[in-house]
Amino acid sequence: MSNETNGPVQVTVDKANLYREESYTDLRAASIRKLVPILADGSPDPDRTPLFMGETQILTPAGLLPVQARIDASTLDEACDRFPAAINEAVQRLIQEVREAQMREATRIVSPAEAGLNLGGAGLTGPGAGPGGGKIRLP
Repeated sequence: MSNETNGPVQVTVDKANLYREESYTDLRAASIRKLVPILADGSPDPDRTPLFMGETQILTPAGLLPVQARIDASTLDEACDRFPAAINEAVQRLIQEVREAQMREATRIVSPAEAGLNLGGAGLTGPGAGPGGGKIRLP
């Protein structure tokens, strides 16, 4: 069964949750996006508070890794001051997620098919299972 759709994709816009985006950068490492809540007519929404997102890239052995974090701030000045801590927390979460994924992979049970073994006929054959030995007979 396929997950592909043959008809048009139905996408809607949540008009009660619109934001205008403003971007700020230090032209070195920090990018801060301010998401200003707006009404459907484009005017500011005074009932909601702006959101700040920090973005940067860190150098890893595999290359540049983009890192993004929400910054708990109410002004751009506060967002600039809290940027390093927010990014550091996001990097620590990424490191923890990688460690957890490595642990899951290290303890994963590999099936014969995943290991490249051929379960042909009545016997199990695999690497080193040539004539005269190496076969396990299943009843």
